[in-house]
Amino acid sequence: MIFLNDKFKEECGVFGLYTKSRHASYDVFDGLYSLQHRGQESAGIASLDKGEMILRKRMGLVSQALDRNDLKELRGNIAIGHVRYSTKGDSSVLNAQPLTAKTKLGSIGVAHNGTLINTEVIRSLLEDSGAVFQTDTDSEVIVNLIARGIHKGLENAVLDAVRTVKGSFALVIAFGNKLIGIRDTYGIRPLVLGRRGEDLILASESCAIDTIGGTLERDIKPGEMVVIENGEVKSYIYSEKTKGSTCSFEYIYFARPDSIMDGISVHQLRVKTGEKLYEEAPVEADVVIGVPDSGLAAAIGYSRASGIPFDIGFSKNKYIGRSFITPSQEAREKVVSLKLNAQKDVVEGKRVVLIDDSIVRGTTSKYLVDLLYRAGAKEVHFRVSSPKVMFPCYFGIDTPYRKHLIAAVMSKDEINSYIGSTSLEYLSREGLVASLGKDSFCTGCFSGIYPLGAPHEFMEVVKNDGL
Repeated sequence: MIFLNDKFKEECGVFGLYTKSRHASYDVFDGLYSLQHRGQESAGIASLDKGEMILRKRMGLVSQALDRNDLKELRGNIAIGHVRYSTKGDSSVLNAQPLTAKTKLGSIGVAHNGTLINTEVIRSLLEDSGAVFQTDTDSEVIVNLIARGIHKGLENAVLDAVRTVKGSFALVIAFGNKLIGIRDTYGIRPLVLGRRGEDLILASESCAIDTIGGTLERDIKPGEMVVIENGEVKSYIYSEKTKGSTCSFEYIYFARPDSIMDGISVHQLRVKTGEKLYEEAPVEADVVIGVPDSGLAAAIGYSRASGIPFDIGFSKNKYIGRSFITPSQEAREKVVSLKLNAQKDVVEGKRVVLIDDSIVRGTTSKYLVDLLYRAGAKEVHFRVSSPKVMFPCYFGIDTPYRKHLIAAVMSKDEINSYIGSTSLEYLSREGLVASLGKDSFCTGCFSGIYPLGAPHEFMEVVKNDGL
C-alpha cells in the first residue's frame, strides 16, 4: 500500500488577536490560512463582542469552513481561531474548535493545540461531580476546569486548570475584554507573541503574525501565561523553571520554513541538518535533490557542504495538498504518482542523492526511489535529515503504532534493501542536537525518552503492540 502522506500527521494551529480599532475576525481568518499546514480537518473562529461570544466552525479547510458572511457576523475586537487535525476525539464538527462555554461571569472561548495525558482521570472526576461533556476531546476538560473555577477570576481559574492537567498544550483563550495565551511547562507545543501597532497577536507560528502585517516580539516561555487587556501584556510564570522540551519535529517537518521558533529559523535549521548530514554521511554523486517540500532545505545544505550541484528532482502537483483524501485502495496506490513525478532530464544517467526529512513507514520512500530509477537514475543514495523514527508520540502528533514504524522493526540495511536505494544513511541524534544548537528539545520519537511519563492507556497500547 502507498500511503497518502508517509509522515507524522500535524497537530493543530491556534491564533488570537486583540485589536482596539478593527473587526478582529478578518485578520484571524488570514492568520488561520497561514497555519493551514497544521490542520486540515476543520476550522473555526470565536469572537467577543461586548461580552457576547459568537462562534462559527465547520469541517474542511479554512476557506471551506468560513465564508464572508461568517466573518461579518463574527463581530468584536477580540477573536480566537483554530485549525484542527484530530489526535484525540473523532473527526467531526462537534469536536472542531474553538470550544465555548457559558460561565457565571460570562462566555469563554478556548482553542487548544496539544494533547493531555491525564484526560480520562480528570474527566471521570468532573462527570462524577455533575459535569456534562458535549465532545470527546481532551480540550473540553480544560474548558470545564476553567468554568468551574471562574468565580476566582479568569487568571486564577486558568492557572488552576493548567496546573491540574498534564501533557502538551498551547492555549489561546477569550473572555470578557481579555485575550490569554499559555504554554505548557515544557513548551512542547509552540506559541508566539506578536504586535501590529497597538494590536496584539498570539499564534502557533510566527508566519501567521507576518501574514497580517505584524512583527514577532517573542516566544511565550514554557510555563508562562500572558494576559492581554486594554492593549497591555502581563506575564505570569506559573510553574517552577523547567528545561524546555519543544518538539524537535516542529523544526524537522511541521512548521512552515518561514517561521521562527524559540529564536531558531526553521529554514536555516533544515539547511544546517543537511550540512551536518553530509559531514556524517558523505557520498560521491552527480546531483542532490530533495523531496518536496520539507526535504528541499536539507538538500540545499547537503549540496552546499558537498559541492555536489542541487537541482529540482521532482515536479509537484500543487493542487494535491496534505488534505487530499483517497476514497479507495486503488486511489491510495496512485496518490504519490498524482502528487510527484521525477524530473527525467535532471536525474537520467546520474548518481543521485535523495534527501528527505524523515522515513516513517517507508512506503513512500520506496516509491520515490523507484520513480527515480524509472526516470533513468544510475544510483540513488537516500539521506535522511533526522534520526531514525522508532517511537510514537503522545503529545499531540498522530503517529503510527511502533510496529508500523519501519526503523523500529528493520535494521538500516534491511530498510535500504526494502526501499531499493543504493545506500541509506540517517542524521544522528547528536547531529540533530548540534544543528539545533542546544539540547532542549523533545526527541522522544527518536530515543523513546519523553519529558513526561507515558499515560496508562498509552502503555497498554505499547504492551499490546507486539514490540
